[in-house]
Amino acid sequence: MPHLIGLATPILVFVSIFMGELWQGLPLLIILGLYPLLDLLAGQSGEVNGIEEDKMFNFIIHFHGFFMPAVVIAFLFLVYTRGFDEYTWLGILSVGLTTGASGIVAAHELGHRKPKSFSWWLARAGLLSVLYLHFTTEHNYTHHKHWARPIDPTSSPKGRGIYVHFLRTIPLQVKGALKARPQDTKISLAIELGLLVGLFLVSSSVFAAFVLQAFVAVFLLEYVNYLQHHGLVRGEDERMGPQHAWESRHRWSRWTLMELPLHPAHHLTSSLPAWKLSTYDESPRLPFGYYTSFWLALIPPIWHAMMKNHIQSASNK
Repeated sequence: MPHLIGLATPILVFVSIFMGELWQGLPLLIILGLYPLLDLLAGQSGEVNGIEEDKMFNFIIHFHGFFMPAVVIAFLFLVYTRGFDEYTWLGILSVGLTTGASGIVAAHELGHRKPKSFSWWLARAGLLSVLYLHFTTEHNYTHHKHWARPIDPTSSPKGRGIYVHFLRTIPLQVKGALKARPQDTKISLAIELGLLVGLFLVSSSVFAAFVLQAFVAVFLLEYVNYLQHHGLVRGEDERMGPQHAWESRHRWSRWTLMELPLHPAHHLTSSLPAWKLSTYDESPRLPFGYYTSFWLALIPPIWHAMMKNHIQSASNK
C-alpha cells in the first residue's frame, strides 16, 4: 500500500499544469520542499515484503510509465494554446521533475523487461519524451557490465561534483550506447532529431518547453546515477558485490521511487522486478534518502565533506 503514494507525483503535476499560472509551481513545493522533510521523518526500514502477487505493483509501475509521455503531451498542448509566459517556467520545472523522478524510474524498470514487449515499448515512449532513448542500451549493456569501475561513465569517483559529472557523463553514455549497439542507437538519435525538427516547425515555444523539461528530467536521472555509486570503486578484475553500490533504506524514497534506493540488489539480480529486491547488510548506506541528498549534492563542498567518512568506511569493508 505505501507504494501507491508515489502515484501522487504524476497526478499532481498533471492536474497543476491544467490549472495553470502559479498552480504549476505547487509540485515544486511538494517534491523539493515537503518530500525531503518526509524523507527524514519517515525514517528507515530494512524490511522487504517478498510479495509474490505481481499485479498491483505492475499496475503502479505501468501507471508511472504511461503518465510520463501523457504529462509531456498535455504540457506541450497547453504551451501551444496558451503561449510561453512567465508561468511556463514553473510548468517546465514541475514536468521535468515528474518525468525525471517518476517517469524515468519507471522506464528504467520497464526497460529491463523482454525487448519488444508492451512494457519495453512503454519505456521507449517515456524515454523519447525526454530525448534519452539511448538510456536503455547504455544502462543494460554498459552500466550493468562496468558499474563502479573507472570505465563506467555513470559511476562518479570520489571528489567529483554533480555538475562536472553531468557534463561529462552524457556524451560518454551516448558513445557507450553507440559502441554497444550502433544501429539501434543511430536510429534512436535520428528519431529524436526528427521529433525536435517537427516540434520546432509546429512552434518555437513548444520546442523550447520540450527541450527544457527534458533537460530537467535528464539532470535528475544523472543525479541518481551520481548518487548510486559515488566514490565506490571496483577493480577491473574484481567480482561485483553489494559493497559497490549505495543502498538507502529511507522509507519515503523507497515508497515513492519504486524501491530504486535498493540499488545493490538491482545490480546483483537485474532480472528481478523492483518489488522483489532485497537489502544487503554488506552494502554501504547513504546517510540520507534521495530527496534530502539532492539538496546536499547541489553544493559539492558540503556533499564531499559529508560523504568523506562514509566513503572511507565503505572502502574499509
